[in-house]
Amino acid sequence: MTDTWDHIGFVISSQYRIAVLSRLAEGPATPSQIAEDEDIGIAAVSHALTSLRDRGFVDLLVSEDRRKGRVYGITELGEDLWREIDQQGLLDE
Repeated sequence: MTDTWDHIGFVISSQYRIAVLSRLAEGPATPSQIAEDEDIGIAAVSHALTSLRDRGFVDLLVSEDRRKGRVYGITELGEDLWREIDQQGLLDE
């Protein structure tokens, strides 16, 4: 259970990680789509995606070589984590 709470703490400590994971829970998207949908800067989205990807919560769905049209999706681990965050009532709505 400790790992789960460590992961939850990591995600909820950043409004940008929350926004990115929330958007990807709805379906795959490019960084620019996430930025537009969540009304946050592309640099913040990019940083959040990198940190979430490093932890295995999101994944790049296209070739690593692709520079434009990079589509990201939430992983099974990310979905489980997002569900737990929601069930625990840890989101400011």
